[in-house]
This record gives sequence, C-alpha cells and structure tokens, in this order.
Amino acid sequence: MTEDIKQKLQAELKALDYELTVSLPREIKKAVEYGDLRENAEYKAALERQEVLTSRTRQLRERLHEIESIDLSKIPIDKVAYGSIVELYDADKDEIVTYRLVTPEESDPPKGFISSASPIGRSLMGKEEGDEVRVQTPAGSRTFEIQKLKTLHEQK
Repeated sequence: MTEDIKQKLQAELKALDYELTVSLPREIKKAVEYGDLRENAEYKAALERQEVLTSRTRQLRERLHEIESIDLSKIPIDKVAYGSIVELYDADKDEIVTYRLVTPEESDPPKGFISSASPIGRSLMGKEEGDEVRVQTPAGSRTFEIQKLKTLHEQK
C-alpha cells in the first residue's frame, strides 16, 4: 500500500520539480523581457506560482519522509491502527459498515477507505474488538461498536 502512495507522490514531485526548474524559469525570463517589473502581471504571476510550487514541493518531501518512516513492526496486532479493516455496527442507522484505515492520500470514503486522520479514523485508533466508539462528525455525533477487527498483520 505505502509503495503505491510513494510512487504517486514521487511522480507529483517530479512534475513539480520540472516545472520549478524548467518551465517556470522560462516564463520568468519571458516576463522580464516585457520590461518594468513593478507593473508586470506575467512576472508577478510567475513569482506567485513559484511560491506555490515551492510550498507544495516541501509538503510532498515531508509527506514522503513520513511515509518512508512508517515502521510496520510497530503497528499493534490487536488494536485498530493504520491498515486495519474494521467492521462496525452503526447504532444510529442500525447497519454494519466496514472501513479500512489508510493514509490521507489513499482515502476514498465511498469505497470504505477512510483516513486514520479523519474524525472516524482518529476515534477508532487504538480501540479493540467489542469497544464502543463515539465519533463527533460535522453532521453530528455517531456511535459505533467494533464488531470485527482485522489488523494489517492478519491480512498478509
């Protein structure tokens, strides 16, 4: 799982690096040729784009470092954590829902992939089978009971 995320982030980083080192310098050079930089909209837009790209590049590098430092051996074998598949009884709707806790980059709620940083994901982290979990969401409070837990270690 994390390998796919790393490849996706590295591809985005490569594209941004190309834009920062090749495309954008060309735009800036062209904008400078228009003359007075104080009232040069193209120049200002290029500089603003450069700031945005630099910021995003920094974020991607930090995120890649975080993902590369995930130590799978430290993920609990009996509690909800990254990679866990959790079957929950939703008491409010009287239904069973299944979620897999993933990184924010993998999040796809309609497919049941929820970020471990989401309100539900954060509430589930560290819980065990049988635990009742109360989650505060933007839509209000919800109550779940963890009926089944399959950790990352059990999925191999």
